[in-house]
Amino acid sequence: MANSCAWLLCLFSVLLGHGFVLQLEASHHVYRHLESDQSTTANQPYRTAYHFQPPKNWMNDPNGPMIHKGLYHLFYQYNPYGAVWGHIVWAHSTSTDLINWTPHDPAIYPTQESDINGCWSGSATILPRSKPAILYTGINRQNQQVQNLAVPKNLSDPYLIEWVKSPNNALMAPTAMNKINSSSFRDPTTAWQGPDGRWRVIIGSKRDDRGMAILYRSKDFVHWLEAKHPLHSANGSGMWECPDFYPVSVGIQNGVETSMVGLGIKHVLKWKMILVGDMIMGSFMLQRLSLIVLRPGGSLWGWINESTNATIDIMKGWAGIQGIPKSLWLDKSGKQLVQWPVVEIEKLRVNQVDSPSKVLNGGSVLEVSGITATQADVDIAFEINEFDKVDVLDPSWTNPQLLCSQKGASVKGELGPFGLLVLASNGLQEYTAVFFRIFKGQDKYVVLMCSDQSRSSLHLDYDKTTYGAFVDVDPLQEKLSLRSLVS
Repeated sequence: MANSCAWLLCLFSVLLGHGFVLQLEASHHVYRHLESDQSTTANQPYRTAYHFQPPKNWMNDPNGPMIHKGLYHLFYQYNPYGAVWGHIVWAHSTSTDLINWTPHDPAIYPTQESDINGCWSGSATILPRSKPAILYTGINRQNQQVQNLAVPKNLSDPYLIEWVKSPNNALMAPTAMNKINSSSFRDPTTAWQGPDGRWRVIIGSKRDDRGMAILYRSKDFVHWLEAKHPLHSANGSGMWECPDFYPVSVGIQNGVETSMVGLGIKHVLKWKMILVGDMIMGSFMLQRLSLIVLRPGGSLWGWINESTNATIDIMKGWAGIQGIPKSLWLDKSGKQLVQWPVVEIEKLRVNQVDSPSKVLNGGSVLEVSGITATQADVDIAFEINEFDKVDVLDPSWTNPQLLCSQKGASVKGELGPFGLLVLASNGLQEYTAVFFRIFKGQDKYVVLMCSDQSRSSLHLDYDKTTYGAFVDVDPLQEKLSLRSLVS
């Protein structure tokens, strides 16, 4: 491994071939007194290299990613006045390759009564005749969350620089009849068209502690009616931040159009969890819990918060990056969601270093020579040959994050920990550990994957939460592959 900075702000995404991705969950706090447009990014060694981020200031949820006239468009939540959350607009950048981005002026910013206190998260939908439309949450003068519509001013402009808001805004609003709190009604998804020709969209919300995806229908994309029942809801799940609903193909990596239904198509409902199921007669039929993720901002991209505090963010002049965009599909079983970095990221690969297969004995640390950069794309596979001595999985160990916290990288087991120490300092005083453990369950071996940050950036008071998940893979039948993008 490289002798590099031991600073967690050099963030990485860790993805497994079976669809696990680490994201960070965060809440928003307004620091009006800390906002300033005097922030600078000069001499910033801890900014990322190939993850997307603006030159300065606060950024969070990716919004409305789409392709128009051969260009990729990414909008995102942005504060033009400082490195803390507040005064949110829709910033806008375009790309031809998902790697190199050209910034533009903000596409949507407060101008109407329905968004005068902020233009929050939403999504883009491609309407007939290749016309993009954006639905987004606006905060009105009464600080109520309502849903708004904006469309491009000039469709012949491939960069879609100017956007025009509907004079009918707000199009959707909480009412006393539906008993939805006006502070819990936000983040409209990309819309889809049902067999009846009507458009449908879901809005994240809650009633008491029951989270839900409120369903709306429209004939013209302007006038929306709330459905009698939500698309889905769950007791005890709290507010559904940034829900999403989209079709995926089974066993095929190609994406599908958002209104697709039928054979070989499943639907994914995402909020703090991901559910995989079938769309039958316009209703979402839950099949099973597929995967737990922590607060991704969308189906293609996910916002990553560095877990710093407001004082440090002001000092460095920026906060927030976007994860690497990913392709999504289902495995052949139709039950396991798989995600993997877009192939375009491989264009950045240079100076490849290959390490031959080696047998690792317990307690050994192998340094991969020839790597001196603080940015790397690491692909490694582990093959286990002996399962004679394996720790037994206690039936009470049902929380993988808690288990990873209790059995961090320094806790030795019979099969694990084994994995990577990234962003390691000389002498290994500091590092971030990404590793596996294998346990013997009742009828199969159970693979645990962890990210242990307890020895990351020891000189800084950052959030060093350990994350983890059980990975649906059989170590008897296949290697454990791990890909780490260090930036």
